[in-house]
Parts: sequence; structure tokens; C-alpha cells
Amino acid sequence: MYSPAAKAVAEKLGLQTGRANLEEFADTLLALAQANRNVLAVTSDSRGSGKLGPFGHALPKQIVEVGIAEQNLVGIAAGLGSCGKKVFAVSPACFLTARSLEQIKNDLCYSDHPVTLVGISAGVSYGALGTTHHSLHDFAVLRAINNITIVAPADNFEAREAVRVCAGHDKPVYLRFGKAPLYTLPAADTAPFTLGKARELRAGHDVAFLASGETVIHALLAATHLAETAGLQCRVVSVPFVKPLDHAAVLAAARECRAVITVEEHLVNGGLGEAVAGLIAQAGIATRFKIVALPDEYTVTGSQAEIFRHYGLTMEGLSATAQGLLDRN
Repeated sequence: MYSPAAKAVAEKLGLQTGRANLEEFADTLLALAQANRNVLAVTSDSRGSGKLGPFGHALPKQIVEVGIAEQNLVGIAAGLGSCGKKVFAVSPACFLTARSLEQIKNDLCYSDHPVTLVGISAGVSYGALGTTHHSLHDFAVLRAINNITIVAPADNFEAREAVRVCAGHDKPVYLRFGKAPLYTLPAADTAPFTLGKARELRAGHDVAFLASGETVIHALLAATHLAETAGLQCRVVSVPFVKPLDHAAVLAAARECRAVITVEEHLVNGGLGEAVAGLIAQAGIATRFKIVALPDEYTVTGSQAEIFRHYGLTMEGLSATAQGLLDRN
């Protein structure tokens, strides 16, 4: 996922390689379920890919397998939620949020059940399997539905805390995970993780990077690189909650920095970038602004790392975008 230059910057920052967020999710969910028999996992032939093998072995009465039937997955999860269970419904993000959209809208959100939908292998995690398996629409379609929280954790700390928040939340949630091992971000143990709040990882007044999920580390590396090579002081804000958006953090970045760049592993349409743009525009703030996401096209074929490089979602790509935005007349 990282060029030699990016790895060198990460080493200078003292960042440690963690594991995939999905593994953190599975271990945290198991611990919660062992302490509370009402915590259940429901899967659509996703026990293995969702890292829930140990969960099923330890707590066979707290896991339900529905097979490759995502619409049934959401309906059953909603029914269990209506009976007082804390349900985590686990399925590949591309299928969960496309095949089951009507059930998410009506059975879950309209009916207001405390279910967490866990979209695994999100974004372009499936790599060369291509556009059919990429989940680049999920923020957009779910942002359009009332009564659902959307969470994309950036590292193992955020993943662990997000699962705990979801277990204590009484509303529908969409929790999004990729597959790649992730660096542990700085301030992970000191910056709080709170429902609906962003987390500032680096201060700055030149460019504000507002990033979500697995793109946050690339924004942090770009900010560090720009400080070393161009003397720019860039703010980096992890935005795990795409909905509800942290209005205070976004507006502060727009008012206090010379430019704002949003970064996400999603299509340019309907995601974090458009949410931020709408908020800034309606607040009447004039600032240089850029959405860095995947364009409105079917993605190139390649691994997640190759796709990130192609579309500028890397340290090098984001650094060039930031400098170009500041240089623009």
C-alpha cells in the first residue's frame, strides 16, 4: 500500500503496523458477546471472511448463518433487534448495501431497530475482482436514508472503539471495514472517540485534510511530507463518522486553513466530500476545496494499492494535489 518514500515517512513518525480493522472488530465483538448474551452476529456466508470463526466456535448459540441471502440477513437482523438483541449483521459491503437497500431503508431504519450493519471488504479491498465487488456507492446511498449512522474507522483504535459505541447505541448503524493491515495512528490512545465527532491528528493552517477510513494514514503521511519538503503546515482530521458529520470540525477547518481537501475510498459522488462541500457552501465560507476520491467511472483493474496510486490516494498523490490547490489562481 505504501511506496518506499511513504514507508520512510511512517518510520520517521514512529508509526507501528497494526492489523486489519476487521480482525480488531472480530475480537472486540467476541469479548462483548461473551459478556452479554444478547450480543449476536448474523452472517451471509461471511463467517470466514468476517473473521468470525472463533466467535462461532466460542458462542455457537449467538451466531446465525443465513447463507448468501443479504436481504434475508437484514430482515432477520431487524427482527432480532426488535426483540431486544444487539445485532451485528456481517456481509461484504458491496452486496450488503446494494442488494439489501430496501430492507435497510424499511426493515431497519424506518422501523428503528438497534442493528449494526457491518460492511466488510469495503471500498476497493477486493482489488482485481473489479467494479462488481467494489463498494464505492455505500456512503452515497446510505447518506440518503434517514436514521442511520455511518462509520468508517481509520485504524485499530478507531475500529475497536467504534464496535463498542455501536454495541451501546440504540439506533441503526453502518460500520465499514477494509481488509488491509493498517498503521496505528498517533494520538490513538489520547484523542477520544465519540459518536459523531472527528479526531484531529495533526494541527496546521495551510491545508486541511479531512479523511475517512483507510485513506487517513495517506493524508497523514502527505501532511508530514509537505512539512518536510515545502514547509507547509497541514491539518489532518480523521472523520470516522460520515453521518452524522462533525459540523464544528469541518467548519473550523474551512475557516482556519487556506484550503480543504477531503479524502475517501468512495466515488466522488455522494460521499464525504460532497457532505463537506454542502456544509461549507451553506455556511457561506469561501475557500479552496478539492474532493479526492474515485472518479465517476468504472475503476481500473488492479490491487487496492495499485488503484490508490492510479487515483492519487497516496502520500505522493495527495501532496501534489495540495500544492496544486494552493498554487491555483
